[in-house]
Amino acid sequence: MSLSPELASAAERVARRLIERGETVGVCESAAGGLISATLLSVPGASAYFVGGCVMYTGKARSFFEGLGPIPSGLRGATEEFARFEASTITERLGSTWGIGETGAAGPSGNPYGDPAGHAWVGVAHGDGRLVTVQISTGRNDRVANMEAFALGALDLLEQQLMPPSGAPS
Repeated sequence: MSLSPELASAAERVARRLIERGETVGVCESAAGGLISATLLSVPGASAYFVGGCVMYTGKARSFFEGLGPIPSGLRGATEEFARFEASTITERLGSTWGIGETGAAGPSGNPYGDPAGHAWVGVAHGDGRLVTVQISTGRNDRVANMEAFALGALDLLEQQLMPPSGAPS
């Protein structure tokens, strides 16, 4: 599988910025199926900024990855709160500067919680406690296209956080 030009370009921009800043990232993803991590790892020199990642795709996998931290009671996948939990927990546990959390439903049908295909939440956390989220809704049931949209959304959100504020030197 080759990366779309959009994903490859986003990964290169994020990698360049992380390397320039001497920062690292960890990833905890679900509906993207590892594509966020694979995209970040596709850039030569990824060991300078990519600490590690996991795919928490099923309840069984979530139980295995509870070493990341106990999942709060009542917290379910495919929600903003779960993306926030993934992003902040992976950042803390890996000791990375940044963490990405992604959770949703790639398709072709919705998930067991009733969320439609093409729905995801992405969270990006910084080790200092900053945390931002974005909801992605493609309106499609195309599994691969949705996975790509989720990965691109995650990289875009991280890139936004890596950019200096307007008027500040880069």
